[in-house]
Amino acid sequence: MAQKGLARDTVVRAALELLDEVGLEGLSMRRLAARLGVQNPALYWHFRDKQELLDEMARELLAPDLGGPGEGESWREWLTRRAHRYRRTLLSHRDGARLIAIGNPGPDVARGFELELAILTGLGFTPAQGLHAIAAISHYTLGFVLNEQAARERQAAGAGLDLAAYAAEFPLTVAGVREGGAPTSDEAFAHGLRLILDGVAAAHSA
Repeated sequence: MAQKGLARDTVVRAALELLDEVGLEGLSMRRLAARLGVQNPALYWHFRDKQELLDEMARELLAPDLGGPGEGESWREWLTRRAHRYRRTLLSHRDGARLIAIGNPGPDVARGFELELAILTGLGFTPAQGLHAIAAISHYTLGFVLNEQAARERQAAGAGLDLAAYAAEFPLTVAGVREGGAPTSDEAFAHGLRLILDGVAAAHSA
């Protein structure tokens, strides 16, 4: 059979490569089959439909992110590192944030999340405090990268900006960017993350 030599992980890796080239809108089973040099039925041998493929791609993307704090690392340092690593993971592929937003993370990611909660409860957090701390940071990171990647797509499509006119109309916005970086910059992400962690620390202390 044609599909016999086509491994499931080979399909997923090829799909992630194709995602980088054509984006989520352009990713189709037909295009993926053509890239792999097979007919469409060979893909459906492994995946019932495109959504199941997207779920597996999301799991592949998230798998390396599981892990706890390093030796001597505080919970705040760990969650900070976790957030920056998560952002890098989402940015590692075109439309990575959209892929995670619509994908089913699966039981392996859920097990990793449970282990993270166990770490936080061991450090004095209640289950609810730990759950909402990790969720808030994850949602913030995902939303930040969704906007970040959308802005890149607009720039790539040629949606330019008259900087002089913009600065004249919105001087305080421009001053804010000059002082602390653009809203989708590394500096802006780090600043927002610090605000969230300050809130987590305050709730934890209370």
